[in-house]
Amino acid sequence: MSKPVMISVSGIRGIVGEGLSPELVMKFAAAAGCTYGPGRVMVGRDSRVTGEMVKAAVFSGLMAVGCDPVDLGICSTPTVEMAVKDSDAVGGIIITASHNPVEWNALKLLTGEGIFMDANQGASVKKMIDDDAIAWCSWDKVGKISTKSDATQHHLDALLALDIIDIDAIKKRKFKVAYDCVNGAGGTILPQLFEALGCQTIALNLEPTGLFAHQPEPVPANLVQLAEAVKEHRADLGIAVDPDADRCALVAETGEPMGEEYTLAIAVKMMLDRKIGPVVLNLSTSRATEDIARSMGAEVIRTKVGEIHVAIKMNELDAVIGGEGNGGVILPDLHLGRDAPVAIALVLQALIDADKSISELWKSLPQYTMRKDKLYIGSSNPDSLLDRLAADAPQDRVSTLDGIKIDYDDYWVQIRKSNTEPIVRVMSEAKDSELAEQVCKDYLERLDKMMNT
Repeated sequence: MSKPVMISVSGIRGIVGEGLSPELVMKFAAAAGCTYGPGRVMVGRDSRVTGEMVKAAVFSGLMAVGCDPVDLGICSTPTVEMAVKDSDAVGGIIITASHNPVEWNALKLLTGEGIFMDANQGASVKKMIDDDAIAWCSWDKVGKISTKSDATQHHLDALLALDIIDIDAIKKRKFKVAYDCVNGAGGTILPQLFEALGCQTIALNLEPTGLFAHQPEPVPANLVQLAEAVKEHRADLGIAVDPDADRCALVAETGEPMGEEYTLAIAVKMMLDRKIGPVVLNLSTSRATEDIARSMGAEVIRTKVGEIHVAIKMNELDAVIGGEGNGGVILPDLHLGRDAPVAIALVLQALIDADKSISELWKSLPQYTMRKDKLYIGSSNPDSLLDRLAADAPQDRVSTLDGIKIDYDDYWVQIRKSNTEPIVRVMSEAKDSELAEQVCKDYLERLDKMMNT
């Protein structure tokens, strides 16, 4: 094993053949099964070519500790979350490396409530493996596999039953939508969603082969094909999802990528137009969404980066909506997980409400520019570097909830260490694009100088 499997609030992940072995997958599934206890465990996967191999190891581990795996087949991450939440399942396992390249795969572990395990729960699973404490069952207690073929339809039906979605009005508009599933699990649900909403579609990379047509993260650099399709077919908008369809990015009718941040911003405004209540965002989410929420009288609460942190706080506060600025919209009316199909429905409803083009709606929102970069720090102590940066900043403007974030009136900057690489990440945002660029550059230079003094 040349590279370790990594565990974080995002799950357990690694490169197949370079750390993520069938043995380790089986042990992690077994340890998760011991945590769950006897009962049904929903298992779904994205379309990666290693998915069947990983699924076999997951089934083996679950059965060997007395759990009964339920095979959902290829489906989106939110589909698995819904299947767990709305059943008697004791937990769930999603086999997906989300936006990572094709050689990666991962296990995302769900509790019986259909939300991700938190960091402490994930650490407990790992400790069980490290301590060789997995409670293997006897031959007569081995679990049994079953299949469930209607999980995607259940997810779709629940989404379309939301009273905030005016299906008839959306159908009447006859949106022309170009969309890119990047040969991932989105191809199992988005065609049915668009058909139900009466959209004319131009589908790209629809077949869920797992052989991604381009780098799978739905950031502007990877949306060239989609942008060209939007312009060529004169579509009303373009939509891109990642391989497990929990993140959604938009392209305007002009062919211009809008950036993932504005998916959440549009969804938040649409929901707050109907009901004012708490909005929960992670610390890295754009000020655009916070500005919108505060201008409408809603309380905004920030959490650490990581979907589970947002979900827990949303549940605690009975939030109206929340999410992460990477295109991850969480609508608690349906479930407490990022959900690209929900994001799509909310965006189309927002276009109906506004009676504008997607570019007009986008430009009517607060406009910010975000810059992201990283610095290789070698053997330098990242915590020491962050402490020094925090000490130099005005203390009333510093948050140490997640790395350090320094908020000024006209910009903010966040510096976080990586849990998997010897790097620190720098993110800055400002209304002035040159300022955002300069702030990011300045902090990279300060970090580099600190390493050499």
